[in-house]
Amino acid sequence: MIRAVESEQHASAPVLAAYSYCEAVTGQQARNFAYGIRLLPTPKRRAMSALYAFSRRVDDIGDGALDDEVKVARLQETRALLGRIRDGVVEDDDTDPVAVALAHAARTFPIPLGGLDELIDGVLMDVRGETYETWDDLKVYCRCVAGAIGRLSLGVFGTEPGARGAERASEYADTLGLALQLTNILRDIREDALGGRTYLPADDLAKFGCSAGFHGPRPPEGSDFAGLVHFEVRRARALFAEGYQLLPMLDRRSGACVAAMAGIYRRLLDRIAREPEAVLRGRVSLPGREKAYVAVRGLSGLDTRHVTRQAVRRRA
Repeated sequence: MIRAVESEQHASAPVLAAYSYCEAVTGQQARNFAYGIRLLPTPKRRAMSALYAFSRRVDDIGDGALDDEVKVARLQETRALLGRIRDGVVEDDDTDPVAVALAHAARTFPIPLGGLDELIDGVLMDVRGETYETWDDLKVYCRCVAGAIGRLSLGVFGTEPGARGAERASEYADTLGLALQLTNILRDIREDALGGRTYLPADDLAKFGCSAGFHGPRPPEGSDFAGLVHFEVRRARALFAEGYQLLPMLDRRSGACVAAMAGIYRRLLDRIAREPEAVLRGRVSLPGREKAYVAVRGLSGLDTRHVTRQAVRRRA
């Protein structure tokens, strides 16, 4: 069982300022994520914003315009900073607000900081320009850049005392991260192609005649692009279905947060499935009112009750 610390450690003025900085970064750069964590109590919301701000720093290094050698050096520096946080030597008056906030969060909650090492490993895969032959290959990358975030988040959420199957909570959190990342990959096909990146497995691209890549607003000539998208959508839906088994293991507000974030991406996946070629014309997104509905649904516990009923039927 994973238990979150019940009460937040005393936060000094510099720590509160550091958290405010991280929350501002989260609100400006991660609207879907920010939509979910606003449902959390303050200590957990702050800790999640610190995790996001550090993760965003790592992602920005990988996505930036620096030479690859400089990116590798910056990522090594960031890993060294993570080591300082892990060793507990970052003081409240440190000049890096993200480090201050994350250090406090790690003292307050049992966050498995090694997940951030995995994130750095995943971004290094991007810097090296790795491609993926099979889904098993791509899963390694997805576990680094998204599954690890699920496991880190679980360190903040904790599981409820006596929750059935809680020993598998980390596995479900990891799987839900994979579902979100595969949805991201589908949404960003065109954007990634313009940046010279291909994430979908080469085996899948070849199966549907899409090995030429995606460099314009229309699919490759003679390809079954819709077939490819629907194939990956089915894979993502299966991952969502497995990962949602985490929900009944969480307290109400943590479950609402996860249901909101996952629900937004699940609806985004449905939108992509309805109009596959839309991802080649621009970024597919949800309107604010639909995100608000997903958040309300999460708070109501509808998704958690649905998962619980399914589990009961499977055991019957």
